[in-house]
Amino acid sequence: MSYHQQLDRVRTDPDTAVTVVRDHDTIVVPIAAGEPPTLLHALSERREHLRGVVVSQLLGLGRYAYLSEAHAGNVRHSSPFLGAATRTGAHEGWIDWVPAHFSEVPVLIRQGLMPCDVVFAQVSPMSPDGLFALGVSTDYTLAAIEKARAVVLEVNPQLPFTNGNCHVHVSQVTHVVDATSPMVELAPSVIGPTQVAIAQHVAELIPDGSTLQIGIGGIPDAVVKQLMTKNDLGLHTEMLGDGTLALVEAGVITNACKNFHPGKLIATFALGSARLYEFMDHRADLEMHPVDYTNNPFVASRNDNLHSINGTLAVDFFGQCASESLGRRPFSGPGGQVDFVRAANASNGGKSIMVVPSTAKDDSISRIVATHEPGTPITTGKNDVDHVVTEFGVARLRGRSVRERTHALIEIAHPNFRDQLTEQAKDLRLW
Repeated sequence: MSYHQQLDRVRTDPDTAVTVVRDHDTIVVPIAAGEPPTLLHALSERREHLRGVVVSQLLGLGRYAYLSEAHAGNVRHSSPFLGAATRTGAHEGWIDWVPAHFSEVPVLIRQGLMPCDVVFAQVSPMSPDGLFALGVSTDYTLAAIEKARAVVLEVNPQLPFTNGNCHVHVSQVTHVVDATSPMVELAPSVIGPTQVAIAQHVAELIPDGSTLQIGIGGIPDAVVKQLMTKNDLGLHTEMLGDGTLALVEAGVITNACKNFHPGKLIATFALGSARLYEFMDHRADLEMHPVDYTNNPFVASRNDNLHSINGTLAVDFFGQCASESLGRRPFSGPGGQVDFVRAANASNGGKSIMVVPSTAKDDSISRIVATHEPGTPITTGKNDVDHVVTEFGVARLRGRSVRERTHALIEIAHPNFRDQLTEQAKDLRLW
């Protein structure tokens, strides 16, 4: 039987495909742009006929009908990383928030610590040799496919076919449906003077020939603009976005100096514009790999001069970075932050860089704090933090005492809060 005959045997409509889901199943869905909207809408239509089903996914983007408190007993969402569509539900308690490093999710699935009965994933059209590419969301999906009873794929002609360890063979698939929604695109970030000032400080820390891990948002996008004068940068990251695409197109990222995967762009998922997805299609110098490879600190640190750039919400005098919530109110998740902080610290010539605006809410709240609010989860701990950057400068914390850290952090705090922070430091015998 040819691969196309095998495909014809498993092709069906969305309503039929979602009938593979049984009561109390866990459905694993890829991160972000890899989520299959046609299947999730069909699942939502069937939600009242199901009991105890869980959808497990990092950074869900779509606002589907199953995402409601009224139907949480039918289909409940569970996530190690929240976004706008799931944040309120997590705060109100009808969406579950799962502590986990991004790099460890495939291992947790393989060990059965995170269940997986069914996979719903969006993929590229099938290649002549019977392969679909997960492409934009390789992440933990291959590990889930190994464990799943049923694998349902949504084929989107706009999704790129990519190289790397990111393929699913037609023989592994239970059902295939055709996409009815376009690829999700990410709007450009708003970049203001604070983001530009932070980015200028970050750019000074990154020498020519460095390999980058860079995330998503206004500050990373501002950093990209400040790196346009650099030479022969490389990329080993979790997310590929339009910012890194701009550096490739400008000839800044060449991967020529990489000692690990030389000449290659390495990532585990992508989120951006249609132009980004077109760039990825059949690109020889791009490889997409599972997150337990890309984000594994022992793997990523094999890149000399690895520079990781990640955002946080607040930093205390110890240097502890709270990047997931302020107090007990959940906001996002650890993602791959600690993975790459540790990788950059272990890299020969590497640096880990945490970026944070000095204030929030129109300069009414300092993000440099003496101590975090009770109940605040710590994402990057005091023993891992290296550089902290605000618009007022850079504090190098690694290897320094708490007293030295306190002085350095107050120096890069907003001037309106420095006297208050100094008095708090005196009360704590740190000044």
